[in-house]
This record gives sequence, C-alpha cells and structure tokens, in this order.
Amino acid sequence: MNTAAAIFAAAALLVSAGIAQAGQDDDADLIPRTAPAAAAATPAAGDGAGQKVYLENAMTEVADSSGLAVPLPPPPGYLWQERLLLDARADRALGEQSEFHLSDRLNLRDEDDLSFPNHEDIVNDLREAYISWHTADRFYLDAGRINLKSGIALGYNPSDFFKTRSVTEPLSNDPSVLREDRLGTVMLRGQGIWESGSLTVAFAPALHRRSAIYSNDDLPSFDPMFDRTNSADRFLIKGSLDFGRGASPEFLLYREAGETHLGSNLSLGLGQSTVAYLEWSGAERPGLITEALDYGRETGSLPAAAPDPVPATANKTFKSEFALGASYTTADDVTFNVEYLVNQAGFSRTDWNDWFAAGTEPNPPPGLIDELWYIRAYARDQQQQNTRQAYFARADWADAFGAKLELSAFTLIDAYDRSGVAQVAADFYLSDSWTLGAQALKYFGSRRSDFGSLGTSYSLLFDISHYF
Repeated sequence: MNTAAAIFAAAALLVSAGIAQAGQDDDADLIPRTAPAAAAATPAAGDGAGQKVYLENAMTEVADSSGLAVPLPPPPGYLWQERLLLDARADRALGEQSEFHLSDRLNLRDEDDLSFPNHEDIVNDLREAYISWHTADRFYLDAGRINLKSGIALGYNPSDFFKTRSVTEPLSNDPSVLREDRLGTVMLRGQGIWESGSLTVAFAPALHRRSAIYSNDDLPSFDPMFDRTNSADRFLIKGSLDFGRGASPEFLLYREAGETHLGSNLSLGLGQSTVAYLEWSGAERPGLITEALDYGRETGSLPAAAPDPVPATANKTFKSEFALGASYTTADDVTFNVEYLVNQAGFSRTDWNDWFAAGTEPNPPPGLIDELWYIRAYARDQQQQNTRQAYFARADWADAFGAKLELSAFTLIDAYDRSGVAQVAADFYLSDSWTLGAQALKYFGSRRSDFGSLGTSYSLLFDISHYF
C-alpha cells in the first residue's frame, strides 16, 4: 500500500498532538489508568444489563522487514487479514445466590496465506464460562473456565501466573488488551473479602497433555483448547492486607509442575495524582533458552537429540521477574505510566550475541534456524519477556479534546540494544451503537537487535464496531 507510511505518520501525529495538548481487573485497579474500550472488547456505550454484545470488522495490513540478519523459517505469515468478530459477554442470574458468566468470541477470517474456504477461516474462542455462588456473606465460589488475572503493572505482569499460552489471535499488541482477550483456565476458585483484606484460593486440574505451540495456520475451529490452559495441575493462593492510607500489599503462592513461585504486588500513593508500584515474582528455574528447548523436545516440535543452538545451562537458580513503575494522571484525565521491566531468565547481552552469531554463520546445520526462532516463539507463547531488561511507557487519554474519542500510545524498548515497538491507537464513538477505530504499530532497531530482527516492519489496523 503506497499510502501506508503516510497513514502511520498521521496516526502518530494525532496521538502525539493529543498528549501534548493535555500536558491514560483484579489487581490492576490499584493504579489509575484506562484502556481503549473498543480495542479491549469492553465497550462503554450501548451495554445492556448483564450483557455486552458487538460485531466488529477489522482489516490489518502488515509490511515485511527486508534483509533480516537471521531468516525466518516458513511459513512467512500473512501480509493482510480481514476479520469479522462476534463478541459476547453475558452474566445471568440462576437463582438468588448464583450466576452464570460467559465470554466468547467467534472469528471469521480471511488472509493471503490461507486458502478460502476452509476450517481455518472460522475460529471460536471460549474465553470464560463459569458458575459463581455467593455461598455466604463476602464469600464466593466459582467453577468453570475463568480468566484469573493478577498484577498491577501494565507492560509486563510477572505475578499473572495464568497468562501462559492463553492468548490466541489478538488484534492488538497492547498488553492491556492481551490481558482481557485471552482463554481462561478451567478451575475451582474460592474468594473471601473482608474489611482488613481478601483471600483467593484456586485449583486448576490437568485435563490434557502438553501440546506443541500453535501457529496462525493450524488453529482449530471449535475447540476449547484445554491443552493450552490445563496441561498441568496448578494451585494458587493470593491474599491482601489493608494497612490503611492506601497501603494494601498482595502476596501470592503458586505451584505448577513441581515448581513453586512466589509473588507480590505493592503500590503507594504519592499525592493525589501519582502512584508508585512494584510487581514481583520469583522461583527456582532454568533460563528461558533451556525452558524453551526442553518444551520443544517434550512436545515433538524439536528433535529430541538436537544439540542446543546456543550455549545454555540447565542448572536451576532462583530468578526474579519484576516491574517497577509509576503512574501520573493530569487534570485533563491523561494518564502516563513508565516502567522498568526485568526477567532474570530472559536473554542477557551474551545470549543475544550468541543467538545472532549462530543464526548468521555460513551453511548452518539443518534445523538450526528453526530452533533459534522456536526459543522466541516459546517466550511469546508463554507471555514471558524475551530480553532480561526493558523499558515500557504508556499514555492514555479518555474523552480527548472533549469529544467521544479515546487515544492511547505505548512503547516497549529493549534496554540492551534500544530496539523496540511502538503502537498508537484511536477509538471514536460515533454513537451509542457505533465505534470507529485505528491503530498503527512500528518495530524499530538494527538488523541485529531484539525487535529489529523480527519479520515485521509495521502493521496498520482499521475497524468498525456495532454494539447491540
């Protein structure tokens, strides 16, 4: 598309101008911020009581990067995609003390890399379906498929233990959108809420063995995909204590596949408009490279006897992940967030050098390139931060310029090589029933960098939604 660069520039200028004139779930509500309502599939207008249903048409265009340092393995991915989505969220009372909750999205899609018609053109995402009982005063019991979220940061959520493998085919790279539009986990959850704090206990049973990572062209049409969300027994306890004056720390204990993870969420108000926060988790575990290769060999995606493509150690040591950030809201309701993100299991500078050295050596052995990219695909599938250190910044403006317009922009930057990704989005509410949206995403960095080595240069999305 010849006008793609011009459209991207116009979108960037629109958001930049909005921010300049203004001078932005469970644990996430502890800090002030907003997310684009249309993009997050939670429309603010046209909602019926206990029900949110809308039809959305989205067109995406993707531009390939040229001259990649490490070539991508086939298939190359789509250059354009057309999707029609029917999104439904409903809450229905079943009696005086029970409710049924449903969240589902039906996708009809067409892409340049898929033949038409075939079963790949229809994909249904059953995000949530569970029954909730109010068994006693301030106590709730839930059973079914539940999107259990934890964490107060925006760019990365180390304590959100149920995020792994849950994102299917998102329309946006916005972490706030990914947090909502994902598959829930089949579990039994109990919650107690008191004036001095709260306690949540959840158990998710193993319903399926571990499976290979899904690609864009092998998604099932009508399948709950429990292999993604319930491939191991998982247990979570999290509780919070209210110490008053805005201090309400949360602590988490999580166990899966023989590994125990600890976590915490802390926030502190610094005046009327500023909040500082810290989200942390830690566990005895190997590095990301070893985890990825072990998973690939276990699921048959990689040869069992294949040598490691880059040096890695299988030794388990205690590794931390954390997001340290602050949020500031202006008088015009523009919210800014900045965060420093760390995943000690991720790629170090040496790991990045080894990864590029292996991928650019002449006449690499068969399968080497596939293994290198598999490591990064695994990190994306697990929603782990690929690199060890990164920076995140976000700005959101609700009712921009006094109109029914929501503007947002974020960027994620690798702390080692300064490569990154930036996205701007705008959603305009034409009426209580119609919304127009657009977003532009751009990757930047050198050929031998984290984000600059990816196969995408930029993408553009335009959508229109009708709420019932």
